[in-house]
Amino acid sequence: MNMSTAENSFRQATPMVSVLVPARNEEANLAACLESLVGQNGIAFEIVVIDDHSTDRTAEVVRSFPDVMLVTADPLPRGWCGKQHALYCGMRRARGEWLLFTDADTVHRPGSLARALDEAEESGVALLSYSPEQEVRTVWERAIMPVVFAELACTYKPSEVCDPASPAAAANGQYLLIRRDLYDQIGGHSAFRDTLLEDVAMAKAAKLAGGRIRFRFGGDAVSTRMYRRLGALWEGWTKNLALLFPHAGRLAMVRAVEFTAISGAAIVAVFATGSGRRGMAMVGAGVGAAVYANFVRRIARAHFGWPANLLAIFGLPFFSLLLLRSAIYYGLGRSVSWRGREYRFDAAEGRESEAVISGTGK
Repeated sequence: MNMSTAENSFRQATPMVSVLVPARNEEANLAACLESLVGQNGIAFEIVVIDDHSTDRTAEVVRSFPDVMLVTADPLPRGWCGKQHALYCGMRRARGEWLLFTDADTVHRPGSLARALDEAEESGVALLSYSPEQEVRTVWERAIMPVVFAELACTYKPSEVCDPASPAAAANGQYLLIRRDLYDQIGGHSAFRDTLLEDVAMAKAAKLAGGRIRFRFGGDAVSTRMYRRLGALWEGWTKNLALLFPHAGRLAMVRAVEFTAISGAAIVAVFATGSGRRGMAMVGAGVGAAVYANFVRRIARAHFGWPANLLAIFGLPFFSLLLLRSAIYYGLGRSVSWRGREYRFDAAEGRESEAVISGTGK
């Protein structure tokens, strides 16, 4: 981050942003993330990466960036989620008036950090969160991810989240920019140590404390590829879906019926046409087209390209299965796995959309 005298003077006149990146076995993603961050300009910032007991080359990757601060997380205490604890440890070194929490698998557009701070200040908000552009490459990603994010867009409507008069609150932990004083006021990550949805919990607390929120699709600022393997996708959404959607079982049935209506109507239309039953074929085609058109309108809200949108119909039954699996895991109090740790939901102490967990292992 070498700067000219003029640039250094300019940056000192602007608020500093501390960028905190928790990293657990992220050697495959971290270099691209840090390259995109160290190249930001027009703003004063520091980058803090917290190595959360990685067993790969994560720390070595960080050390290859001389301007990036490396912090090693303390052993994970019982009752903490790993990500929150890593960020809690990193916050001891953060000096910024604004804090950006972002994931190690994100890639940031040139100049996006300065633009984000300008957007937050011009909008008069204390918390700004972007939902990144989702990169999808495999058939599984292209089929399932648009369905998940379309449902999220319907459940957590940005227009309601951004409305101070609405109780709706949401954020995406892949990119969450918050003013330091508000972060301290709501208790920091220690206040959300026992929920797997720390981003949504932080947004709720911020709004209750009187902080204004801005939440939107942020493809112009940041992108991410969340899951590179089907197993990771299955594990990750099992961990999250029942928490993101309070009535996950009911929603799973609704989406299963939707898929059955679309596919069933198409089958009826094809067989009726083949047997010369023109009227039945028209009815089947009409019903299928109407339900499918509504599905496509919903999928379009997720901001994926058309190849993924077309494959999304095949992701619909898998989304229903994931919802049911997640609901069953939490309903039965079973442990969910994530990044080599086990988290157990305590049904007796659970709250809507949140989980009380205990982590095991480093």
